[in-house]
Amino acid sequence: MKIFVLAIFLSVAVQYRCIAQQKFTLSGYVKEAASGEAMIGATVFVQQLSSGTISNEYGFYSITLPAGDYTIKFNFLGYQLITKEIRLDKNVRFDTELKSEATDLKEIEVTDERDRPASQNPNMSMNKMNVSVMKKIPAFLGEVDVIKSILLLPGVSTVGEGAAGFNVRGGSVGQNLVYLDEAPVYNSSHLLGFFSVFNPDAVKDVTLYKGAIPSRYGGRIASVLDVRMKDGNNKKTEIHGGIGTVFSRFSVEGPLVKNKSSFIVAARRSYIDVLARPFVSILKNGGALNFYDLTLKTNYNLNDRNKLYLSGYFGRDNFLFDKNQGFSWGNATGTLRWNHLFNEKLFFNQALVFSKYDYSLQFGGTDQNNFKWKSSITNFIYRPDFSYFINSHNELSFGGEAIYYTFDPARATGTTNGTPVDVSLEKKYNSEASLYASHALKINSHFSIDYGLRYTSFTLYGPGTQYYYNDTVPGLRKRVIGQKKYSSGQVIQTYRNWQPRFSFKYQLNENSSVKGSYNRMVQYLHLISNTTASNPLDVWTPSTANIKPELGDQFTLGYFRTLATPTAQYEFSAEGYIRLTQNQIDYINGADILINRYLEGDLLSGRGRAYGIEFFAQKKTGRLNGWISYTLGRTELLVPGINNDTWYPTRYNQTHNLKVVGFYEINKRWSFSTDFIFTSGTPTTFPTSRYLQQGLLIPYLATNTRNNVTLPSYHRLDIAFTLQGKEFNRQGRKRKNQDYWVFSVYNLYARANPFSIYFSQVKDQTLPGQPLLSQAKQISIIGTFVPAVSYNLKF
Repeated sequence: MKIFVLAIFLSVAVQYRCIAQQKFTLSGYVKEAASGEAMIGATVFVQQLSSGTISNEYGFYSITLPAGDYTIKFNFLGYQLITKEIRLDKNVRFDTELKSEATDLKEIEVTDERDRPASQNPNMSMNKMNVSVMKKIPAFLGEVDVIKSILLLPGVSTVGEGAAGFNVRGGSVGQNLVYLDEAPVYNSSHLLGFFSVFNPDAVKDVTLYKGAIPSRYGGRIASVLDVRMKDGNNKKTEIHGGIGTVFSRFSVEGPLVKNKSSFIVAARRSYIDVLARPFVSILKNGGALNFYDLTLKTNYNLNDRNKLYLSGYFGRDNFLFDKNQGFSWGNATGTLRWNHLFNEKLFFNQALVFSKYDYSLQFGGTDQNNFKWKSSITNFIYRPDFSYFINSHNELSFGGEAIYYTFDPARATGTTNGTPVDVSLEKKYNSEASLYASHALKINSHFSIDYGLRYTSFTLYGPGTQYYYNDTVPGLRKRVIGQKKYSSGQVIQTYRNWQPRFSFKYQLNENSSVKGSYNRMVQYLHLISNTTASNPLDVWTPSTANIKPELGDQFTLGYFRTLATPTAQYEFSAEGYIRLTQNQIDYINGADILINRYLEGDLLSGRGRAYGIEFFAQKKTGRLNGWISYTLGRTELLVPGINNDTWYPTRYNQTHNLKVVGFYEINKRWSFSTDFIFTSGTPTTFPTSRYLQQGLLIPYLATNTRNNVTLPSYHRLDIAFTLQGKEFNRQGRKRKNQDYWVFSVYNLYARANPFSIYFSQVKDQTLPGQPLLSQAKQISIIGTFVPAVSYNLKF
């Protein structure tokens, strides 16, 4: 803490020295010329100083320089460079718009910042992926998907096809913080993991933080996925659409008041059930298998210093066996933001956020005999953020966050012969308050640092019940020995934590650098799931007196290098990481996690460790481009009572993870893309013995081992061809609309990758006196190749 205060004092001293000199500030917004969209990460380069800055999440930039004449270059990958001569003898406001270049597939980038080589920018363990890149990656059933795209990045994995969510550097699905326009999303998947909730037609920017996480983020210990929506075209109305194998999508965007206010509305709906209804009897009787979502946003420029944004998302999945049986789940979010520019150096954004995730389950065909279960988690959030651009070498960020949670784990009723029995669980009420500050400081041309601190306080309130459990042998179910009731508003439990963050970059030369970081993350919310993959019925529960917050300390060190030739540019990086965690949750054998009033008695707590090294090589320009990523890593837990009190691999541990992605521009109309994935199999628990009960073989785990076997390796090859529509019509005039076809094949060589393996008794009759036989059976979610065609239109 003393070191942090000293660092702030030194930064103030540097600022005072700068004030003593005559300096002025150049500031403004960088936008796209065609649509008026704010450009995130656009480069503002001062030629005379060989340095500059980048625009923030709202396209704003600010740079303070000594009085004088400067050549300023504004640049963004795939857009025309703008050069402007500016005399700084006073504070200057300069807004600019960049025009797109017709680059087609000649430039592909997955990097840390849009136009600065990875070896020169200060960030590490962070990837940005452009939506235009995602649209060129071969996709399942031809549909562009944000989550499936980031799975091709180093350090990102999944336990298998059809698994919801993603894993980052050995973290679980529930240890990732997922934002959509600053609103948390608790389930990012449609159709049990085959698609994500993010409509690519409404997405502007995707940033994944795997380490060196800025202090403005908190709440999860593994990663942050920050998805920003488009603002909407404020120059002209555009309509986008697509017809695919599984679903269709439609979006419209345009100005409400030209150059002042705009909107975007994007919708999707799957139609598997509609197409299959004539042939499937279940669907004829009220059954459903579909998802839909609606994404919308609008904004309004009050004046050159104030801007309002309002955005929302509403989506739902339905798996209904008939009118009265099935389950469904969905997210709803809303974000109201106000950007305010106090002066040329101080930028302010405040947000009011609503987020809700809920699911419901119902079975039993009559009113006399049925079971109904509903669950939800609701958030109300207020978040103020300040950015103070001290000078070209100093930037101070500070702010806070206040969150109010309502957990409704189960509103459940079972009815038998017309008699209902209420088995609902108590709601839980929590608040989380945070303050943070960070300082980015460029010490000299070689060395720069970014350090920060985040403080959080998390409180569980009544009404509620605190249960007391007996001390028992680790690994066994704990028994309730007492309880205490709390009235509304009473404090049941409070946790407070400091979370320091630090990163550095040392520039070895123009083309190479070394970077390192440390961050502590604290997680107060826990995803309770003991299945092979996360599913919509998993339970979120807050920290209580019996469930402590998860703590994660991550250390990273990396080498970055840029190689340039007259015809191509290459990026290379190698990052090593180690994350040590405390209070990791695992489960006793046979844990009951659904509608269990005494769930805490089935949970265990221990330590975790994840370590590895990531290699990333990318060719960024030319007709042939793409990237290769390889991760060598291991993730383990040490939980008293499990695996004989020794370290064991987690269910999502993967030793080897290789991804190869390639793009080739055949000609102006045809392009080709491919990806190949190879990963080690994930661990699972196999029985070590068996016993006979009334002629049935019962598999049995005789030893107290966990995840004692590794499944076979996973590998897959996908390909896609894209055909652009003709640029001119038959009369030789340029077409007003743009369209293209995508022809793809997922899992080209029909690999039956194992999702899980189980054992069953052989049904064939055995001879008297001979032992009963059992066999292993493999489940493959997708066991063949999947061709697809999609048509996309813009006008």
